[in-house]
Amino acid sequence: MNHDTSPVRVLVGSRNPVKIGAVRNALAPLFPGRLVECEGMHAPSGVPDQPMTAAETREGALNRMNFCRQHGDADFYVALEGGVDVTEDGPGTFGYVAIASGDDVSVGCSAWLPLPPAVYEALLEGEELGDVMDRLFGTVNIKQQGGAIGLVTNGHATRESAYTQAMVLAMAPFLHPELYGLA
Repeated sequence: MNHDTSPVRVLVGSRNPVKIGAVRNALAPLFPGRLVECEGMHAPSGVPDQPMTAAETREGALNRMNFCRQHGDADFYVALEGGVDVTEDGPGTFGYVAIASGDDVSVGCSAWLPLPPAVYEALLEGEELGDVMDRLFGTVNIKQQGGAIGLVTNGHATRESAYTQAMVLAMAPFLHPELYGLA
């Protein structure tokens, strides 16, 4: 039985309080009896501010996570990147999460939120999702609050809750390294 009581140090590739909160919410229950210290830092994504494909979104998360690894010292390096894409079901938004610990990396994805066609059209014209939603709903800086998810689900889900779930799922390889070939 592991009785480690040292803090779990986490470097998050963003200063957005929603992203930092999601990481803390996801990790704290996974490390009972240990303080989870989450520090946010500016980490460039290397992709457009509004990623428009799943591949671009995933790349942004990995780039931010790798930047954290190169510029900090922590137990876990985490980055979350929100993006949009179009499938046969229409346009939607989601987030990618990239987590590293030592040499091991796990990448996960949040649930898919269908986007209104008019919102997607504005994104194609170069706007960011948060700005479009702020204009539609009369909010200010929604991306650091409930996000588009909170607005179109009437608050029953939020950007933070979607990122928290994606984080917990992506942590599976670190919780059971022997099953994932990490041990």
